[in-house]
Order: sequence, then C-alpha cells, then structure tokens
Amino acid sequence: QVQLVESGGGSVQAGGSLRLSCTASGRTSSTYAMGWFRQGPGREREFVAAISRGGSNIYYTDSVKGRFTISRDNAKNTVHLQMNSLKPEDTADYSCAAKPTVYSGSVYLRRYDYDYWGQGTQVTVSS
Repeated sequence: QVQLVESGGGSVQAGGSLRLSCTASGRTSSTYAMGWFRQGPGREREFVAAISRGGSNIYYTDSVKGRFTISRDNAKNTVHLQMNSLKPEDTADYSCAAKPTVYSGSVYLRRYDYDYWGQGTQVTVSS
C-alpha cells in the first residue's frame, strides 16, 4: 500500500505558473504508474496527465498539452506537475493517483484504473 500527499497548490493570476508535487510513502513508488486528475467546481473529476512506472511514457489531456509537464523522481518517491500559462479554467482541486503495475511502460487514463489517491491540493487561477 502507498500513501500519497500533494503539495504546491495556491492562487495565481492567469498566465502564471505552479508546480505541484506528490510524495509517496509506504511501498516504493517505482512500482506504480502515476497520474494527476482534477475536479473543478460543479464538474466531474477529469484526467490531466499520466506517467509510466519507469517514466518513459507520458500522456496529457488535450487542454493542457504544451502547458503542463509531468515528471517523476523515483529515488525521491515524488511526482511533479509543472503548470505554466495557467488559465482560469484550470481552477480545480488537483489529486495524484497511483496504480500498481508490472508494466514499466504503461500509462493509465481513467480514474477507475487507479487504486490509491491523495487528498488533493487546490489550484485557483484568476483572470
């Protein structure tokens, strides 16, 4: 089992940047594929980005391509989401998620694929 804790959320103006971090404890995070999801006001939780266990494969939802970058440091059991050129529509509660897998190159896009979730960190972007 793994516990996930997000940090780095906050309030920024449109065009600004934030870097979210997700730190895992318990079993080593290198055995997990990781993902970031978000839930905006009155909306369902949606996929943002995913990274494979080994870090070789990455996938983004279309709305964040070219603006967000997901990365991982398995030695530090940490996954990051660098968010640049933020827009008001990026306002949401952002959560990281972990899926145990034996496949080093697989990424997972559906929230139902993931077994473990953090509590979330709020990102607010003002216009």
